[in-house]
Amino acid sequence: MAGDGEEEPAAMGGDKLILRGMQFHGFHGVKQEEKKLGQKFVIDVDAWMDLAAAGDSDDISHTVSYTDIYRIAKGIVEGPSHNLLESVAQSIANSTLLKFPQISSVRVKVGKPHVAVQGVVDYLGVEILRCRKA
Repeated sequence: MAGDGEEEPAAMGGDKLILRGMQFHGFHGVKQEEKKLGQKFVIDVDAWMDLAAAGDSDDISHTVSYTDIYRIAKGIVEGPSHNLLESVAQSIANSTLLKFPQISSVRVKVGKPHVAVQGVVDYLGVEILRCRKA
């Protein structure tokens, strides 16, 4: 998931916080085995916000701590079961936008590296982009 060289949506602007390759054990999926045994999920988050004040001041109060976004992702992935990865991603995005009004947009990728498919894959997953409603 990390380093896939994707372009940013033009509307996002330049400044963002980046969290790559967060790994958690969760119990998400439609199959009963997934809900019982669980599996590893890999999460990436991009959170767009103006970082100029933090860059100028070198003061943590002018930004959002990476650890706060990490805790949101961890709490959702390790929390109650969801059937769909889309729902996991949506919960992370919604919680991030709700908790941090200074974040204008968030992109969340949820990858499932261990899937039962006939073939070789690094992971299967979803990516969503959510923007704050004006």
